[in-house]
Amino acid sequence: MKSKAKKRLVWSVIAVLIIFAVAAVIMSRGKKNGAERRTVSVERKDIIDKALAVGSIEPVNEIAVKSKISGVVGKLFVEVGDFVHAGNPLLEVKPDPTPLELAQAKRNVEMATIELQALKKELNRNKQLKNKGLISDQNYEALLQKYDEAKLRHQISKEKLELIENGKVKIADTSIETVVKAPLSGYILEKNVNLGDPVVPLTSYQPGTALMRMADMNNLIFKGTVDEIDVGKIKEGMKCDLQVGALPGKKILGHLTLISLKARKEDNTTVFPVEIFIDDAGDATLRAGFSANANIVIAKRDSVLAIPERVVTFRNDSAFVQIPVGENDSEERYIKTGLSDAILIEVLNGLKEGDKVLEKKQHKII
Repeated sequence: MKSKAKKRLVWSVIAVLIIFAVAAVIMSRGKKNGAERRTVSVERKDIIDKALAVGSIEPVNEIAVKSKISGVVGKLFVEVGDFVHAGNPLLEVKPDPTPLELAQAKRNVEMATIELQALKKELNRNKQLKNKGLISDQNYEALLQKYDEAKLRHQISKEKLELIENGKVKIADTSIETVVKAPLSGYILEKNVNLGDPVVPLTSYQPGTALMRMADMNNLIFKGTVDEIDVGKIKEGMKCDLQVGALPGKKILGHLTLISLKARKEDNTTVFPVEIFIDDAGDATLRAGFSANANIVIAKRDSVLAIPERVVTFRNDSAFVQIPVGENDSEERYIKTGLSDAILIEVLNGLKEGDKVLEKKQHKII
């Protein structure tokens, strides 16, 4: 009897363990199914479709200051970061002629003086002959013209010598000097020379030494590139918002002013250069060369019904979502979609605010 009771007890314990095991399996499956049936709600969101441009902040008008006179830098009147008005002195170029240039300039003055004195004597003689009627008026006027030309050449040679020796000369009412002045009002962005550095002049056959770079920092633009995929979506005049890496959180607004007609290759990708004029920098202090990203607003929808684009299945130019039915079932529903920003997509028809949509099942990677 005791043996039978002991067997019943063992079997009872085994039965209880089996029941608990089955219950645990059922519960774990229920939890698993519940975990898989994640949903998202249809909500009202703002959707903005943008094209990304990558580039930097640059002045609209940045120029290189050059000299038309050769020599060496004698004085510097400004430093990098200074604001100057148009016409203010920037630096002085001190003449530094070679011995040959100086000797040639002096000899040119001497030769022009000899020529002028000789023509002057000849002119005086011919004047007397003209008064006696021994030469024609035409011959006398031709000699007078030669004398005037020699006088002008003598004056030019003296002015060249004065400019070489002193660095300044006055011709009629115009003063020519070796002080380089600001061609526009703006900031000095870069100084390329120091005291004593040689200066090559700007001429028709040589570019000359870039002494400084300056720009009006009140008018700035963004210069960058847009991927060829987005070029067909954008057009001039579209509004843009810019993010400058060195100024996080600052709101900078502009509008698209230029889309290049020609593409270029960058890192094996095709991009198109664009320019964005900065309309409002807010309280941000922008500097030339700041790296920046620009979002060109292609289209915008405010407070529209939207769901994450990841839950939508696209098939044959149509869009479908899975709607939960009961605890374990679901049904596929056709929806009409609108604007997308690659994260959210607008729902035009097929769902209403507050509806639940099933997330797509995630397959584990083994």
